[in-house]
Amino acid sequence: MSLDGELSSVRLTLDLWHPNCWAIEATDRTGGGVLAHAVYNSPKSDGEGPNTVRGLFTAFGDTSAEVERLLDAIRDSEHSGEVFELQERFGRARDAPGNVVREFFLEYDPAEMVCPTLLENGFVHSAPVRIEDGSETWKLCFAGDRSGIEPSLDAVRRTAGAEVTVTSITTADASGRSARARRLDTLTAAQREVFEHARETGYYEWPRETTTRELAADLDIAKSTLLEHLRRAESKLLDP
Repeated sequence: MSLDGELSSVRLTLDLWHPNCWAIEATDRTGGGVLAHAVYNSPKSDGEGPNTVRGLFTAFGDTSAEVERLLDAIRDSEHSGEVFELQERFGRARDAPGNVVREFFLEYDPAEMVCPTLLENGFVHSAPVRIEDGSETWKLCFAGDRSGIEPSLDAVRRTAGAEVTVTSITTADASGRSARARRLDTLTAAQREVFEHARETGYYEWPRETTTRELAADLDIAKSTLLEHLRRAESKLLDP
């Protein structure tokens, strides 16, 4: 996308938290993480929409004990159904981080999914979702003009009750990237301090080398204050 409003491919990485998510709850309580691969509808004999959907996931961790604790936390969540561990691999385990991986199906309520809200607002899922430390990492394409990204993110926040931080954004347009760099000068001192510290400590790397909780502790501010500074800084950087 160019600065005159032409359409182009925009790719984003989002750090996202939303309520009533079994994976967010489980990874916030234990070590390890979850990769979300695909979701399938559970058929209903009455012809109405399903009450649950079934998803394919990979649990990963450094040790078998860590993965077992994670799976136990998932089973204990009031937002999850039965965990069906798989004996045969679906060819995805090799892509998972960690020394130990377990693939499983899980049934859960589609009303608690954030993916439909992202799709409704123009964000197209482009890679497995990674859930660690109580938050989700989404790699997405935005189907629209770059000027619509921030309003669409605000709509996701309102509709899903979500906390959303943009951790990276790229386009095919080099001029867009240089304009973004110039906009660093428009940030307030607090916004720039938070943004620069996040960048220097690897928050915008993949995989991420720090968390918003750690960033807030480093700067001796509340996590909500940190997220607000990041959101305002990213809003300025995203503005066409």
